[in-house]
Amino acid sequence: MITFMEVNILFDTGFEQTVRKSWLRKIAQAVLTAENRLDAELGIVITGQDKIRELNKRYREQDRPTDVLSFAMTDASDEMVFPALEGEVRHLGEVVISVEQAALQAKRHRHSVAREIATLLVHGVLHLLGYDHGTPDEEKNMQDRARAVLKHLPRRAI
Repeated sequence: MITFMEVNILFDTGFEQTVRKSWLRKIAQAVLTAENRLDAELGIVITGQDKIRELNKRYREQDRPTDVLSFAMTDASDEMVFPALEGEVRHLGEVVISVEQAALQAKRHRHSVAREIATLLVHGVLHLLGYDHGTPDEEKNMQDRARAVLKHLPRRAI
C-alpha cells in the first residue's frame, strides 16, 4: 500500500497571509490518517466571499456565499471520475474555504477563526472521502467523524 499523502494549497490574491500552509496541511493529513487514506492527494483553496459565492452559484445554483465547498473526484460509489493507475496516489478533489465567512461564523459561535477554519477543512475533506449529511443518520455519522478528528488535533492547532 502506498503511504504518501499530498496536500496542495492555493491562496487567492489577498488571502496569502491568513493561515499557514503547514497548519492546513497538518489538519488535512489528520483527516486522511484517521480515515486510513494514506494514498491520497487533495487540494485546498483559501479565498473570500466573492470567489466562493461565484463558485456556489456556478456549481450549486445558489447565489450566495458559503463557508466551504468540496469538489470530489469520485462519485457516490467511490468510482474515480478520472481513474488512477494501479498503485498511484488517488486525487480526491478540492476543498475551497472562505476565510471571510469563517470569520463571521467564528464570531457567531464565539470561538477562534482558526477553530472555524479547522472545522470547515475537516468537513470538506470528509466530503471528498464520501461522507455526506443528506439524511439524519449521514449527518450524525459525519459529525461524529469530524469531532473525532478535531479532538485528536493538538489544542494549540485549533
